[in-house]
Amino acid sequence: MTSKATPPLEIEIAGRKIGLAHEPFVICELSGNHNGSLERALVMLEAAAATGADAIKIQTYTPDTITLDHDSSDFRIEGGLWDGRTLYDLYGEAQTPYEWHAALFAKAKQLGVILFSTPFDETAIDLLEGLDAPAYKIASFEVIDLPLIASVARRGKPMIISTGMANLAEIGDAVDTALKHGAPGVVLLHCVSSYPAPMEEANVRTVPDLAARFGVISGLSDHTPGSAASVAAVALGACVIEKHFTLARSDGGPDAAFSLEPAEFTALTRDCKEAWRALGKVGYDLLGSEQANISFRRSLYVVADVAKGEVLTTAHVRSIRPGFGLAPRHLDEVLGKVAKRDLTRGEAFSWDMI
Repeated sequence: MTSKATPPLEIEIAGRKIGLAHEPFVICELSGNHNGSLERALVMLEAAAATGADAIKIQTYTPDTITLDHDSSDFRIEGGLWDGRTLYDLYGEAQTPYEWHAALFAKAKQLGVILFSTPFDETAIDLLEGLDAPAYKIASFEVIDLPLIASVARRGKPMIISTGMANLAEIGDAVDTALKHGAPGVVLLHCVSSYPAPMEEANVRTVPDLAARFGVISGLSDHTPGSAASVAAVALGACVIEKHFTLARSDGGPDAAFSLEPAEFTALTRDCKEAWRALGKVGYDLLGSEQANISFRRSLYVVADVAKGEVLTTAHVRSIRPGFGLAPRHLDEVLGKVAKRDLTRGEAFSWDMI
């Protein structure tokens, strides 16, 4: 299934253009790694901005807006990183309280870095609108919540949608809903909604397929260890990379286990942007950086003294470096010919010698 609408292939968030013609837009996801401390969250903003990331993202919800305070099996996590915890307990720990948001947006403005968020209900959208959020993210678990997507889209801001666990029909519905209700552009992020995600299930070839199927800008929300999947995604055409961030995994936190520390995130940002620059364009002409080395290619040289009138053999002429003589492809035309003059070992071979 493909989307019925035709979204733009370039969008803009807070003045930053995003698309294949521009270096990848790297998002630093803070999530719940502030560990319940506004002071730590503000320090994380500073550290995240210093990585060179293009944007920082938070999540806007409360336990009561995202789930119920209930202890039945429906609301208890089994297995994985958060085994045994209730949803309400986990989201209570991971939330970025509403009352922090103004301070976080003010800090981001002071740092000169883009800050936006993932809203999970109307109260979150209203809060973020009041803070002039420049874009909105839809989490992979909410990609099927079309009323939420429609409500976000009506604010007229670019939308980034993670696709983890969604099938093609659900993704198409999400894109169509966003565009129908006023989103000026949509980015689809391939996402494996596992925490952490195993590298063998990263399937980053899905990134260009999303772009081709739905006619949108695509990228990767990366939950794998390290940065290899993100760099590979850029090589395949990812325009947006999102990765979780923490000051130190040893500090703990709900998402710390699959988050990058500052030095690692700096390397991720650098490597993703360098990978994009390395893609360049198809070309077979001599490049400027190669000009100085062209002389080191092979060519034909006199490798032994030759008397005038002597017949040339492979003992006299060979293809060697450097490249100041005739091209090696002329060797068969030279061999068997008679030397027109005395030739000295080390001379670059030329046609006037025969």
